[in-house]
Amino acid sequence: MKKLTFFLMGLALCMQAYAIMPGDDGDRLLGVWEPSNGRARVKVEKIGSKYYGKIVWLKEPNDPKSGLPKTDMNNPDANLRNVPLKGYRMLKDFVYQENNQWSEGTIYDPLNGSTYSCTIKMTDPNTLDIRGYIGVSAFGRTDIWKRLAVKK
Repeated sequence: MKKLTFFLMGLALCMQAYAIMPGDDGDRLLGVWEPSNGRARVKVEKIGSKYYGKIVWLKEPNDPKSGLPKTDMNNPDANLRNVPLKGYRMLKDFVYQENNQWSEGTIYDPLNGSTYSCTIKMTDPNTLDIRGYIGVSAFGRTDIWKRLAVKK
């Protein structure tokens, strides 16, 4: 009976330690998200200890003139203007802070070719406030993203 009690106590401690391991809370960001304009879907993944998001779906995947897959034609780097938008990593280097917030990352806007500092706040399990800004967060814009799929 003593062995069973020690085993159960040890198991409970291991489960508690696993539940509070750093980084686990940040993984709530993983999944597929849709910006408010509905023109794209972005899959957020974790690489190392940081979070990244790439475009996995486009409402209009092909250029209407050429019929070819859309590329990053507004990129300020002319060498990158032929890179397909589908698969493009538009969220980079996010670090989970606490209280459902990720920061220290950037967001790329393919519509104008600009990269902005960015913070992400999860307002509920299926809603993100994505705030892109230059310089100070007060001088920025927030977009609401909705979860489409959970992490796998």
